[in-house]
Amino acid sequence: MTADLLRDGMKLGACLLGLLALFGVGKCTYSPEPDQQLTLPPGWVSLGRVDPEEDLSLTFALRQQNLERLPKLVQAVSDPGSPRYGKYLSLEEVAELVRPSPLTLHTVQKWLLAAGARNCQSVITQDFLTCRMSVRQAELLLSGSEFHRYVGGPAETHVVRSPRPYRLPKALASHVDFVGGLHRFPPTSSLRQRPEPQAAETVGLHLGVTPSIIRKRYNLTAQDVGSGTTNNSQACAQFLEQYFHDSDLAEFMQLFGGDFAHQASVAHVVGQQGRGRAGIEASLDVEYLMSAGANISTWVYSNPGRHESQEPFLQWLLLLSNESALPPVHTASYGDDEDSLSSAYIQRVNTEFMKAAARGLTLLFASGDSGAGCWSTSGRHQFRPSFPASSPYVTTVGGTSFQNPFRITNEIVDYISGGGFSNVFPRAPYQEEAVAKFLSSSPKLPPSSYFNASGRAYPDVAALSDGYWVVSNRVPIPWVSGTSASTPVFGGILSLINEHRILNGRPPLGFLNPRLYQQHGAGLFDVTRGCHESCLNEEVQGQGFCSGPGWDPVTGWGTPNFPALLKTLIDP
Repeated sequence: MTADLLRDGMKLGACLLGLLALFGVGKCTYSPEPDQQLTLPPGWVSLGRVDPEEDLSLTFALRQQNLERLPKLVQAVSDPGSPRYGKYLSLEEVAELVRPSPLTLHTVQKWLLAAGARNCQSVITQDFLTCRMSVRQAELLLSGSEFHRYVGGPAETHVVRSPRPYRLPKALASHVDFVGGLHRFPPTSSLRQRPEPQAAETVGLHLGVTPSIIRKRYNLTAQDVGSGTTNNSQACAQFLEQYFHDSDLAEFMQLFGGDFAHQASVAHVVGQQGRGRAGIEASLDVEYLMSAGANISTWVYSNPGRHESQEPFLQWLLLLSNESALPPVHTASYGDDEDSLSSAYIQRVNTEFMKAAARGLTLLFASGDSGAGCWSTSGRHQFRPSFPASSPYVTTVGGTSFQNPFRITNEIVDYISGGGFSNVFPRAPYQEEAVAKFLSSSPKLPPSSYFNASGRAYPDVAALSDGYWVVSNRVPIPWVSGTSASTPVFGGILSLINEHRILNGRPPLGFLNPRLYQQHGAGLFDVTRGCHESCLNEEVQGQGFCSGPGWDPVTGWGTPNFPALLKTLIDP
């Protein structure tokens, strides 16, 4: 044992003895407080301190190894010019690469055991540990924390969170990235139902976006469906107590699925379905993933209930780290403001996306429904990026509308379509040329103080996001809008392309962005008209970025033209 390890072990031993002696944590030295924030969202209220004997579930993100090797591995398996293209890593190979050191595993486990943690569950990669403990034990374990119960959101959700930051014993700080289940509130969906537009004439009109409208616009024929026999599948994830109902899916397909082969039930639910009312968000995700990616086996990741002290998004990441065989395409209509997340959390989640990319998973996230966003600091306005949309290791989907909302016409920007530049992640190497060209050629950019021009730019692609029909709780609902709609549509189309690749002996597409940018958006309809919303002040007057030829931070490279996109992505 080296002198450093011995010294760490002695420090830890002193802390452990203190913990065992009725949690005498005053005998330990603590690391500086991490950059944790608890921002109370509008409509949420505190119900006061939690009973000290109440049970909590906390997730400890253990420090991983060899992270400097991950970006190169992702690039190698995702770049068509690389000899390793498509030679994805297995979960076991990823685990071998990033597994925490024996010292980290031993240190954290001993610390938690001494604190009285119980029912600790790990994952195959061994880099997450979820444990149960009482509120009293958690507050003593994590110095400074103080747990309160909060209630809010459309579903009157109850969560237990700490309004105060926690500190880790100094001997533990180098072994734990963050502790999940303390500070983040579940974001509410911004999916919205818009009023029906007023049509000047009625001949040859459609009355909202349905699967047949999607298929016509993106040139999908009746033959462009899955075979139902290959080793192919797709998945969407549901959070925030959003559930789909089998009866809604069956009715949706009966109403709108008559002109193409499809499956009328979800093949596999991971997690638990709630017994309450169906959510429009969840219904939309499942119905349009299964109608765009028609006749392809579909999985749904569903969070099990009210998550008193757990974060459902984090639970989903744990599931990805614990399953060897997963669908190649995953879609998620979920996001947080970048500035609401701690640096430790956001960097660690980004690492989880890198691990997924190394395994050949295509992760698609909605770009958000607030345009460029807006926030104020010290009297200055700035655009407000969204995460995970801003991660350089996911494919982010923006939104469009028909130029004439009642006709299948060219598409323009849907003004809510999220997009912009990350304040956390630098511009991804694969998009350097495209973003530089946009910044140098756009006729009207917002003031440079509003955005970080050197940040990861998003979205990467787009699809229709305005005026969808959804069946939820057995009721057909019109004019539902948001990038929560465009994301499963694009995901389903990529699943159809994977079907062709698998039948031709090719690997699934995996992380799409390096290839997408190399091919300059080939196979996509370029969207060149419209701007999205932002700060309502005199300087920008509610306008963010505007679309133009090629890539732009509103609609990315554009929307899918299936036969052309298939031709572009079928080989190698």
